[in-house]
Amino acid sequence: MTRIKAIIFDLDGCLVDSERLVLEAIVDEMKAEGVADASFEEIRDNFLGCSLARIKAHVEQRSGRPCADGFAGRIEGRLRAAYPDHLRRIDGVLPLLQDLKDRGIAVGIATGGSVSRMGFTLQHSGLADWFIDTGFSAEMVQRGKPAPDIFLLAAEGLGVLPEDCAVMEDSPLGVTGAVTAGMRAVGFVGGGHLDGMRAAHAQNLQDTGASAVLYSLDGMLEALLDL
Repeated sequence: MTRIKAIIFDLDGCLVDSERLVLEAIVDEMKAEGVADASFEEIRDNFLGCSLARIKAHVEQRSGRPCADGFAGRIEGRLRAAYPDHLRRIDGVLPLLQDLKDRGIAVGIATGGSVSRMGFTLQHSGLADWFIDTGFSAEMVQRGKPAPDIFLLAAEGLGVLPEDCAVMEDSPLGVTGAVTAGMRAVGFVGGGHLDGMRAAHAQNLQDTGASAVLYSLDGMLEALLDL
C-alpha cells in the first residue's frame, strides 16, 4: 500500500463553505452582462470547479457579445464584500488539518479560483497559516480542471510524487483532474451549495472516479489516508 505523503484540497466547498456565495456572485454578474435568465442551478450543475475564464467564455456565448472589461474582478469584488460577514469554514476543517500535521502529512490547495481570491478566502476563513506557500491556482497553469495540471503543480510544490497524494474534491471536474494526475480522489458533498441534491452529486463524484464520497468530515482522515 502506498503511504500518502500529501493531501491536496480543493478550496471552495471543501475547506470553506463558499460555493453558494461564489455561484451567486457569478449569476449576479451574468445578469449584469445581459443574461437575464442566468440561474444558480445552471452554473452549479455545469461549471462547479471551473476557472472564471471558462465561465466568462460561457457568458459571452450566452449573451452574444464580449463581457465588459473586468468581469472576473467584479465577481471577486462581490465576494470581498460578502466574505467578512458570510464566509464560514466547513465544520471539522481545523481538527482535520491538525490531525494531518500531527502525522507529518503535507497539505496544499489546488483551486480553480484566482491567486487573489485564494488569498483573501484563506485570510477571511482563518486558514492562511495552514497553507503558507502551498496554495496553487488555475492561474498558475495552462489548463484548469478537469486537466491534471493544477494537481501535478501542487504535488511538485509539495515535493512529493503524484501517486503519493490524495485529493479532496467537491466537483466532478476536480475528481477527473485528480484521477488523471494519478492521485486518489475523495469526494465531499457537505457544502451548502449542494442542498437538495447531495445524493445525486455523490453518485456523480463516484461515477467520475472518487474512491469514496463523504457527506461530512467525519471519517475524512481515514478516507484520504486509506486507513
